[in-house]
Amino acid sequence: MIDYIKGDIVELSPARMVMDCCGVGYEIHISLTTYGAYRNQSSGKIYTCEVIREDARLLYGFATREEREVFLLLISVSGVGPNTARMILSSMPPAELIDTIAAGNEQVLTTVKGIGSKTAQRVIVDLKNKVKTAAGKASDSAAVAPGYGETADEAVSALVMLGFQKAASQKAVQTILKKSSGKPDITVEQLIKTALKML
Repeated sequence: MIDYIKGDIVELSPARMVMDCCGVGYEIHISLTTYGAYRNQSSGKIYTCEVIREDARLLYGFATREEREVFLLLISVSGVGPNTARMILSSMPPAELIDTIAAGNEQVLTTVKGIGSKTAQRVIVDLKNKVKTAAGKASDSAAVAPGYGETADEAVSALVMLGFQKAASQKAVQTILKKSSGKPDITVEQLIKTALKML
């Protein structure tokens, strides 16, 4: 599978993007959410998912890994195809969709074009427990001060590689970052060293 494509944005519309990577133009189907993220850019990096049908091989693209994860969850539901999933993600951002499913809010889902009551119920039944994990991840990242995302991820990855549980590592890193909000220059090394004393 192609994980991502990085290149020049040659064409961009609310539903489609053409990205030139090393002289090859990739046609990528996108949601309105992703369109908004790339609207004023001439180049970028887009995460992809390849969908193979009998008559076509299609690439769907996403501005973030989170949006792609939600897309993959949606197409795992019976009766929800790639275009329907893209329509849902065009109607609301991933975080809002996760909250909607986790809350079992069928009415909000049925406001999406092409989503009837039965499909909305299936989405909620199939994904309610799965998106709780995603919702936890979203709140975890939101708890980290702006600018710390990459530093925090590197620190957590290193701690996991050292043998610590991911959940415990994330909690320790977030606690440290909250306490050191007045020190925006904290390094990955400092984070790991402090976390090791807590774990």
